[in-house]
Amino acid sequence: MKSGKLSVYVLIIALVSVFAACSSTKKAGSTPKLQAVDETTLMSHLQYLSSDEFKGRLVGSPESEKAQEFLIQQLQSFGVKPLLAAYRQPFTMNRRNDTVNKINANNVIGLIPGKKYKDKYIVLSAHYDHIGERNGLIFNGTDDNASGTSALIQFAKYFQKNQPDHNIVIAFFDAEESGLRGARHFVANLPVAKEQIILNVNMDMISRDDNNDLYACGTFQHPFLKTYIDPVIAIAPISIKYGYDDPSNGGRNDWTSLSDQGAFKQVGIPFIYFGVEDHADYHKATDTFEKVKKEFYVGAVRSILSFVQLFDKTFKPTNS
Repeated sequence: MKSGKLSVYVLIIALVSVFAACSSTKKAGSTPKLQAVDETTLMSHLQYLSSDEFKGRLVGSPESEKAQEFLIQQLQSFGVKPLLAAYRQPFTMNRRNDTVNKINANNVIGLIPGKKYKDKYIVLSAHYDHIGERNGLIFNGTDDNASGTSALIQFAKYFQKNQPDHNIVIAFFDAEESGLRGARHFVANLPVAKEQIILNVNMDMISRDDNNDLYACGTFQHPFLKTYIDPVIAIAPISIKYGYDDPSNGGRNDWTSLSDQGAFKQVGIPFIYFGVEDHADYHKATDTFEKVKKEFYVGAVRSILSFVQLFDKTFKPTNS
């Protein structure tokens, strides 16, 4: 009789333990809500930044400075303060194949303070530069990377209105097309300890794809991020796939160092990169606003924002 009662008792304890474990797992990933964005403003910013007025946003050009001013105005309009003494983080560089003449470049960096983990930072990034003019043609760079830049403006607006748990850095990087120079400068001159940055989320080319696929790259290096991406994949209005991050594939089949997240990867900071496969208009003058797939782009922006929001709310850093 005692043996029977003991068996029932053990079974009950086991079931409670399983239930608790399942609840804990569910809480860790949670069920996200697909976040909304201002579609009209998102598309308007994308069209404006990739218009002929900016002449391809070449690093060091007057049009690059104009883009910087626009980004700063957006941050100011939301009430986002600069991370550093000013919004611009200046640095100098040489153009490729020119070891003599220095040009001035500028990252534009804002900070949204967190309310819970005040010593931890999530860096959201996109490069705003492109390759300018060549042979009388303007390379507008709509997908590459006015798309990520316009999305990041929306993220700044969202998190300023909905205060995050962690500090969020809004990083518009310059000179990505010149070898990730802006991101490398930022990482080499971090205003906080490297260990305080828990994640870099980088966006580069997210407005169109021939197969309507958005890739999340970096989970090969950081498998724990699938806990936060899988729930978003389940509700995303577009196809989100893993891949292009296995170093054994080599070359351009490993994207993890091919955009600004590479600077974070190099120093061991966790990262995730969202982007699409190269299309026929990649680095051509035909990468224009008219080629954007609005439904895909809006879906991509909403999905990435949902991932960031879920990660911010459910990731619990150690030593905080």
